[in-house]
Amino acid sequence: MKKAIFKAKNSVENQKKIYILLIGLAILATISGIIFIFLVSEDNLVLIKENLIEFFSDVENKNRVMGFGNAVINNLVYILAIWLLGISVIGVPLVIIIMLFKFFVFGFSISSIIYTFKWKGILTAIVHLLPHQVLFLISLILVTFYSISFSVKLFSYLFFRKSINFKEVVSKYLKVLLICVGVVIAVSFYEAYVSTFLLGLFN
Repeated sequence: MKKAIFKAKNSVENQKKIYILLIGLAILATISGIIFIFLVSEDNLVLIKENLIEFFSDVENKNRVMGFGNAVINNLVYILAIWLLGISVIGVPLVIIIMLFKFFVFGFSISSIIYTFKWKGILTAIVHLLPHQVLFLISLILVTFYSISFSVKLFSYLFFRKSINFKEVVSKYLKVLLICVGVVIAVSFYEAYVSTFLLGLFN
């Protein structure tokens, strides 16, 4: 009994360490994305500014249904890529790279919007990025954690013949995917309908 309790406690501690590591890496990637704006050349800054102005001017006129569909596909690509790489056993490095890339892009988006729209950019970033993107990024950390965990368990099972409750592990992994898909639908709805409506009020 004591051995089982110790094993469970040790497992929780290990999981906590992995979560802390992933969150730490995500924060570093976000900060790197924010700082990167200062390393971009003047010509590229002009290009970024023009693209952002064009993007936000098109937001109000965009077909909401099409925008929702595109948002679902764009967000789902990250979730599915990470989830499927977890099954591949050798995809852990790519899983971490994908997660860090998305956080880097998030940080760079914030600094780019603020650089382009100045003080108004802070409000624009809050409305267009923070509510739904933060929720999406949390789900990204969640699926990354379970992808790594599933991959490690599968690797141990295949190469070290370590016994696992395969049905339970797969069931939990599928549930994580369904939760993340639900989050993707919610954040995509916000992006396509709510955020565009709010941006229209502020413009």
